[in-house]
Amino acid sequence: MQTWLITGCSSGLGRCLAFEALRRGYNVVVTARDPNSLTEFSERYPGQALIQRMDVTKPEEIQQVIRNVGEAFGPIDVLVNNAGYGYRAAVEEGEAEAVERLFQTNLFGPITLTKAVLPDMRRRRSGAIVNIASVAAVVPFPGSGYYAATKSALESVSDAMRKELATLNIRVMVVEPGAFRTDFSGRSLTQSATVIDDYAETAGKRRISKENVHGKQPGEPQKGAALIVDTITGRKQPPFRLLLGSDAVKVVSQELHQRLDEMEVWSECSQSTDY
Repeated sequence: MQTWLITGCSSGLGRCLAFEALRRGYNVVVTARDPNSLTEFSERYPGQALIQRMDVTKPEEIQQVIRNVGEAFGPIDVLVNNAGYGYRAAVEEGEAEAVERLFQTNLFGPITLTKAVLPDMRRRRSGAIVNIASVAAVVPFPGSGYYAATKSALESVSDAMRKELATLNIRVMVVEPGAFRTDFSGRSLTQSATVIDDYAETAGKRRISKENVHGKQPGEPQKGAALIVDTITGRKQPPFRLLLGSDAVKVVSQELHQRLDEMEVWSECSQSTDY
């Protein structure tokens, strides 16, 4: 039986992913900073769901969870780095401590956890890493530059890791969700206290007080979770980037076409710099 370790399971996509994997019969290590928010998992799936406290910014907690998983279930087959949150601010408005905390949670935490599980996966020549990024990794929006930076960095690290692990039978997949009806735009969204009036018509329009799409997002979390599990466990080779949502497909397609058009316009100038 496969063992999954999923971070950020208290709500949203992480919670749906954990229930989906459990429903399909997998052992699941269900983690969150507050394990009291996870009692439903152990009640519905006793012996199959292992509830663990994990703050991905604390390496000692990561190591303890890895030890506990080994004792309870054995090796980890699938790691899902889902824990993370949003931060709204114009780049100039960003506050150093808040930005550092954001990067620790959204980027360095997943890297630390991945490095903790890889030695055993390498030894067994088997495993899968799923990193939950965002459509913002491809299309950064005004006011979300720092959040987008964490996700694009996570995607770049994942791409390198995919190539490094290709000969070891360890798969790496990045998920790029669009807008889903989760708590991301609610309690999982933070913003800078600093407000600069000159950004009122750009980044300012994305301040939390002006958020008007929460609860109206097109994405359905349970369907997204089912697709992720289907894709990483299916017979076909999974894509490196898995888009989730019609909005994600639309905005990424537009962005990539714009990039290609721009590259072609400047292609001759770009090539003129060769020896």
